[in-house]
Amino acid sequence: MNLPYEWRVGWRYTRASRATRRNGFISFISGVSVLGIALGVAALIIVLSVMNGFQKEVRDRMLSVIAHVELYDAHGGALVEWKLLANAARRHPAVAGAAPFVPAQALIARGDDMRGAMVRGIVPAEEAQVTPLAASMKPVFGRLVPGGWGVVIGVELARSLGLREGDVITLVAPSGQVTPAGVVPRLKQVTVVGLFNAGHFEYDSGLVLMHAEDAARLFRTGGITGVQLRLKDAQAARQVGAELQNLLGDGVIVRDWTHTNRNWFDAVQVEKRMMFIILTLIVAVAAFNLVSTLVMTVTDKRADIAILRTLGASPRSIMAIFMVQGALSGFLGTLGGLGLGLLVAFNIDVIVPAIERLLGVDFLPGSIYLISRMPSDPQSTDIVPIALISLVLSLAATLYPSWRASRVQPAEALRYE
Repeated sequence: MNLPYEWRVGWRYTRASRATRRNGFISFISGVSVLGIALGVAALIIVLSVMNGFQKEVRDRMLSVIAHVELYDAHGGALVEWKLLANAARRHPAVAGAAPFVPAQALIARGDDMRGAMVRGIVPAEEAQVTPLAASMKPVFGRLVPGGWGVVIGVELARSLGLREGDVITLVAPSGQVTPAGVVPRLKQVTVVGLFNAGHFEYDSGLVLMHAEDAARLFRTGGITGVQLRLKDAQAARQVGAELQNLLGDGVIVRDWTHTNRNWFDAVQVEKRMMFIILTLIVAVAAFNLVSTLVMTVTDKRADIAILRTLGASPRSIMAIFMVQGALSGFLGTLGGLGLGLLVAFNIDVIVPAIERLLGVDFLPGSIYLISRMPSDPQSTDIVPIALISLVLSLAATLYPSWRASRVQPAEALRYE
């Protein structure tokens, strides 16, 4: 290979000789620096992959119950021509399905127990187009018929109220009914015709599904008040929502799932960003261990530097030699960290159970956590920045020692040789 001599000398210094105790110690420190970079990069990849896995699990369970985008009348009234609005939204190539709904809030009463709940009036035949939960439970959702006053509730809500299929509960609407005796709350007894388990505690403990016609009558909305949309790509909800807003005009309010769940979405992004910063400091500490390695190497190679200078090497060439040495160490550490991190991230479903069996512990007890296995989802948008940051930090750590090497004076270095 016809490489510049700076590259060849730098690579030779990277494989420092172990012939003497001093050189052996330098090689040990260099190896520790490379290992530190590798472990830091691997830790970053593994932690962010696990965080992505948990985020994906929670997001998928959330989106199995709710739609990706919701459309409302800008004045808060009923959508008399909701079918026309749904057809207009379907013209967008990213929209996969549409269904009407009536959202509301109410109190659920059974005996002396009362719970607040989100009530969603749906049309079962249409709902299967927008939520996987309805598509997977068509027989249960088919029990919701107009005028039947049946409801399907989450398993956690049923457990907290001691409900089973066939039990009767009372729905209390937030707006009362004006009578000669004053304002009286509107009450309606409904029958539990089914239970669902979405795996997301918020919805399993606080969502009530009923037929849209019954919901419109109970809450006096005058009909359908919203249209739900399912997209081909849930991650494009913000972009598609903005495009739909331009397409449908100011008379329609468009809300995507990241807006309706903004607190959760923002919390996850902040947590992931802070974890990235914290773990990057580990890589930074390991990368700057290269400074001590290169400083000792420069001290050890003063005579070599002097000889190269007398043979005509410029200060820039001397600096390049030691920058190559440090950059190669950073590259090897980054490459090793990428290999180790991806190996663990892609096999975490095998590694974690093996560790649990070995230690006799259960990291995610099924009785406490909804997710009983350790998920992992490595993403290139995380891995590529990690590798680049590691390489940049390693290169930055070489600048000062390399500059010091280029300042060595041949006469002083050879005086006592």
